[in-house]
Amino acid sequence: MQLSMRGLVPAHLVQQLAGRPSQVWNTEVSLPSGACVFVQAPSGRGKTTLIHMLYGLRTGYTGAISFGDLKMDQLSDDRLSALRAKELSVIFQDMRLFPSLTALENIEVKRALTNTVTAEEVQAWLAQLGIGHKAHATAATLSYGEQQRVAIIRALVQPFAWLLMDEPFSHLDVANRQLAIDLIKSVAQRRNAGLFLTDLDANNYFPYTHTFLM
Repeated sequence: MQLSMRGLVPAHLVQQLAGRPSQVWNTEVSLPSGACVFVQAPSGRGKTTLIHMLYGLRTGYTGAISFGDLKMDQLSDDRLSALRAKELSVIFQDMRLFPSLTALENIEVKRALTNTVTAEEVQAWLAQLGIGHKAHATAATLSYGEQQRVAIIRALVQPFAWLLMDEPFSHLDVANRQLAIDLIKSVAQRRNAGLFLTDLDANNYFPYTHTFLM
């Protein structure tokens, strides 16, 4: 599924972005299915805003976003929900776990909707990321790094053509970050899916096909 962004400018960043060069804002970008995309920018340049726009959570912008033939600003609520269920998954910077649910329950909320992966696979992924022993701990009791790993697994249990990631490893040390990267790579390759990652600093987490400075 091709991703196209044309002339995007978030309304709340109009003045801040005026006259500032960007390879993302107010330009035209076309990304083929299966692309591996990195957008680098310091804080305040709109990385989280962009991810929210791509996921359909933010509508206050000029320009257009399209996934294949689907134009985001023309989708009904039902069609947007279907797109998120089958084509788009996201790892939010703030994780957005349910604090009173266990790690496993937070994942099951998403997995049960599509049954794309088995319960056994989820247990294996928890163990692979070093949090198998935390499966039945409530999210509120987990460290930020543990929460981030739960959020990563939750994003992988549904079908997706694009995985959107907003600073997805910000709370992980080098070893745990590599474990998460390896898991994401494996699942994305299996599904021939594209990856779209934003972060503060240059990195080589994935074999990027497209890199942009915001």
